Order: sequence, then structure tokens, then C-alpha cells
Amino acid sequence: MYIPQYTAAGILNNQIGIEGLQFVERLPLPAIKEDEVLVKIHAASLNYSDLMIAAQDHAQGGPGLTMGKKRLVLGSDGAGVVGADSKSLLFTWDTEADLPGVDDVGACLGQTVDGTLRQYGVFHEKSLVSMPSNLTFLEAATLSCSGLTAWNALFGLEGTLPRTGGTIVVQGAGGASIAALQFSLAAGATVIATTSTEEKASKLKALGAHHVVNYRETPDWSERVKALTPNGKGADIVVDVGGASTLRQSMEAVRRDGLIAATGVFGQAPDGRVSSLLDCIFCYCTVRGFFLGSRKQFGNMNRFIETHDIKPVLDQKTFEMASVKEAFTFLQEQKHFSKIGISPY
Repeated sequence: MYIPQYTAAGILNNQIGIEGLQFVERLPLPAIKEDEVLVKIHAASLNYSDLMIAAQDHAQGGPGLTMGKKRLVLGSDGAGVVGADSKSLLFTWDTEADLPGVDDVGACLGQTVDGTLRQYGVFHEKSLVSMPSNLTFLEAATLSCSGLTAWNALFGLEGTLPRTGGTIVVQGAGGASIAALQFSLAAGATVIATTSTEEKASKLKALGAHHVVNYRETPDWSERVKALTPNGKGADIVVDVGGASTLRQSMEAVRRDGLIAATGVFGQAPDGRVSSLLDCIFCYCTVRGFFLGSRKQFGNMNRFIETHDIKPVLDQKTFEMASVKEAFTFLQEQKHFSKIGISPY
């Protein structure tokens, strides 16, 4: 078996933003330890957390993240091959059932250890899970963060699962929201999506969203969302990715005893008032905060994807790894729809 000594990679030299990024053709690979494997990476995808690491000071309205080493290879999502034939997804911790906490997320690929924006990587053997057999490498490379976050939002709390006749709200057209839309539709639920442009509204409808509300035109979009639910009672689940900027509206949109799956950390409250735990009392709902998901959930999600032949959505524009700065600029300007794919070649 060919064992490379170097790999091409997209690296971060310092946290000054996109200007701190660099493409290098010969980054040395570490020696492979007994419990590690060599992965030939065929595809990767970007997340907003990558921007938060690259630009610690402004971080798109969210908290800054500290890079754990000098010359860090970015990227948390990726798919590739171990050995001759085995397809794998890259994963970030080795617990089977426990949900990850802040410390786990802080130790993930592309932050504390070198990530997926490279041709080859050496990873712990327990940090890999099998790809869904119906997906391409680019499609599978969307799942480690956005896909798993969407799965945990919808299926992570027993008794509040998506169901036929239920109503799910997804926010925007980012990777987690699009994955949540797809999972909800496969489960038979009615999906109401929010977005800011007619172009994205058309794409959301084409993917199967039953209703789309433009939050630019309707700032108090919760009223419109509630009116679209059976008897105006509100949504069963709201997948909140906007954090402080959307949480209040999410509480107004959910039904009594409904669920808000809160996974967003970006944005500022439009009126300067940040929602508190007391708001849950007056809105009579459950707000569940979480990061990503467990290894066990990853396996359940992959089987669901295979069973329903779900194809993750990527933006029409993909980038080669050599164009890492252009890819991050595209992400920062929010010109994309769903996920931005990266090819190592």
C-alpha cells in the first residue's frame, strides 16, 4: 500500500480572517500509530465554524474559537477511503452513546487537530463511520456537522420526533436547515421554511417545503408561521439556527408543549433583548440546546438516509482545495445555498 509522506492542504497560519488561509502542496504527514489509519480524502465541505476559527475576533456574530496549533489544517467535514475499497466518513470523537459537550466540540477536527481540507490524513480508527451506500463522496462530506446537527435536532429527544401530520419549521438555507427539511419530509411532516430572498424561496419549494416565509418582508414571521399550522396552534418542532436573532420568534411560532431545537450561536437580538429561560414558561415549550450529535446517532442517520435515498444538497458551485480562500469568501458572503463542497484535487 502506498504511504505518502506529504499532502496538499488548506491551512490556517493565524486567526486574522481569510487572509490567514494558505494552500500548500507539501505538508508533512505524521507517522501512523497503532490505533490510527491513513485516509485518502475525496471530498470535504465547509461550515460556519471554519470561519469562526479563521477569524476569531469577528466570527460572524458568534463566539470566537481558538485554533489548537500553529499551521492548522481546517475542515470538520469530509469523506474518503481507508485502504483499497472501504469508504468512510470522518468523525470527531469516539463515544458511542454520549452526546458531545463543549469540550468535545472544542477538540474536533479542524480546530484542535488537523482537519479534512487535505488529500491525505492520519486519524484515530474510532473517528470513522461508514458512508451511506447511496451517496457520492461530496454528498457524504456534508454529514459530519450539518447533517448530524439536523438529525439530533429532530430525532434526539424521545417523544418529540417528526411525524406524519406534524409541522416542522426550518430557518434559512444553510446546510443544517436543508438537511432538517429533507429528514422532516422523509418522516412525513409538513415543513415551513423561512428565508430572506425569493431565489432561495424557490429553491426551498423545489426541495419540497410546503410553505416559505420571507423574514425580511415579515420580521414577525412567527405570526405567519402559526397561521399556516393546523388550527393556528403552532409548529411541533422549530429548528433554531439563528440563536439570539431568531429565538424569540421561534418561541412565538412553536405550539404549546412543542420543541425548539436550539443549535445556533450567530446573530444579535433585533430589539436588543436576549431571550431568557423564563420565556420558556410563558411560551409553554421545551428549548433543547445541543452541539452536533453522538456516534450512535450518526449510524442511525446514515441508515435513515439509505432507507429513504436522501441526497444531501450542495451549492451548484464547488471549489478545488487550491482555491480555499475563494471558497471561504463565498461562505462569508453567504452567497451559497446549503453546503459548499471542496475537492482535494
